[in-house]
Amino acid sequence: MPQSYKREKPSGKFDALIIGSGMSGMALAAILAKEGKRCLILERHYTPGGFTHVFKRRDYEWDVGIHYIGEVHRPKSMLRKIFDHISDKQLAWADMGDVYDRIVFGDRSYDFVKGVEPFREKMKNYFPSEADKNANDKYIALIREASSSAQGLFTTRAMPGLVRTIAGPFLSRKSQQFSEKTTWQVLSDITSNKELIGLLTAQFGDYGLPPKQSSFLMHAMVAKHYLNGAAFPVGGSSRIFETIEPVINAAGGQVFVSAEVERILVKHGRAFGVRMTDGTEITAPLVVSSAGVHITYDQLLAGEHSAKGTAEKLAKIPPSAAHLCLYLGLKESPQALGLPKANYWIYPDNPDHDENITAYVKDPDHAPLPMLYASFPAAKDPDFQNRYPGKSTIELITLGDYNRFVQWEKESWKKRGADYETLKENMMERMLDRFFEIMPALKGKIDHQELSTPLSTKHFVNYAHGEIYGLTHTPQRFSNHALSVHTPVKGLYLTGQDIVSCGIGGALSAAMITATVMLRKNMFRSLTTD
Repeated sequence: MPQSYKREKPSGKFDALIIGSGMSGMALAAILAKEGKRCLILERHYTPGGFTHVFKRRDYEWDVGIHYIGEVHRPKSMLRKIFDHISDKQLAWADMGDVYDRIVFGDRSYDFVKGVEPFREKMKNYFPSEADKNANDKYIALIREASSSAQGLFTTRAMPGLVRTIAGPFLSRKSQQFSEKTTWQVLSDITSNKELIGLLTAQFGDYGLPPKQSSFLMHAMVAKHYLNGAAFPVGGSSRIFETIEPVINAAGGQVFVSAEVERILVKHGRAFGVRMTDGTEITAPLVVSSAGVHITYDQLLAGEHSAKGTAEKLAKIPPSAAHLCLYLGLKESPQALGLPKANYWIYPDNPDHDENITAYVKDPDHAPLPMLYASFPAAKDPDFQNRYPGKSTIELITLGDYNRFVQWEKESWKKRGADYETLKENMMERMLDRFFEIMPALKGKIDHQELSTPLSTKHFVNYAHGEIYGLTHTPQRFSNHALSVHTPVKGLYLTGQDIVSCGIGGALSAAMITATVMLRKNMFRSLTTD
């Protein structure tokens, strides 16, 4: 169990301090622990795990950030090998079945099915014209090629400054063919069918940008990630931290919650520890920030002269999208309610995601919701009924414009006033109305409902604009060579979804890259040869 910084303080010597207990921070600590390193994780929230944690109300439990993960149900995949390594194979996965995503445009629905060939055939059946058959073949080939090319780009993230400047353009030249184009540019070259483009990009919510804004490299990595289906952690997403923490502890490492870092301590250009908000200083020869690059440079290193140039370059990358999440509790089992394992991506009748978002931002009170994502964790998790018999939970997510909530950003959590609560009530009603159009049998079945806003995300995760995916995934993000595990401060490293890409896969890859740099040992190769 993690310890509370409010009740006790860390003791002894540590090989590394890690700021943040999210997926990347805890994975890095476990990887280092396997190499005999004693790590201290400092988490500002009172619950560990970052976006992998759960929260509970009454007799219900919701997963705040984990809804499905690709590749982990395949024992030989790299992602599964990493999870097995950092959890001592204690983390189990439940396959979501043949259909993992269902896409709805107006009253038209399409299924994303597990397996490359079944997916290819399904798309051809949906769009039977000869031109679109070729388009689907080209699409699958492109997302495979683009995903494969990303290895070179991400190798540069492990390189120190001068080496990265010299070798980076050579190593990333292939991936730049894909990263420098938008998803729309690539797909519109292979088909003019707007419905097909809308369908193939329907998972854009997994990285937060619609096709005309997102880098095709980011889209390709997400689409490829799910081609062979998806899985959910048995026992819920809290099992991720629960199975990894013992590995950290086995090497003498510790995890402290309610432990907010105020500043990274630097002397003569080298990091030597952190200062907590209560003034306590904790020292170690190595410091790692998994708190996000903007938080690291703008807050934890504020005023540090050696970091100024890098901070200015990274400031050019804006934050990713914010979101609203409606947590629902129901008094019947998933079987009784007929809940699916598949996620639902519910869109307006118009398949042009960019147009839908533009209309919504312009008139959020009247334009249709540009996206409504529905996840059914109680149906995905075979252990849920053991913990909550006769109960079910659902999570509904839509895009949230931070500007709509900025007037309350200085107010305390749960004390933001009547106008804020009215806005939340209106949003809940709109989200439920659209959801019940797709699943009318659930109307009248809701026992508990609770909405989180971008301000909730800011409060708990400390992202300045309530973003969920760190840095935005535009072509400009991938061409910014200031992104690196290395920092201008000696002994200070970065990890987290900002380094590689968003999501669990991106965070785990970043942890592996950071560990490779710190240990001077290729951890990917090490897992492959074990």
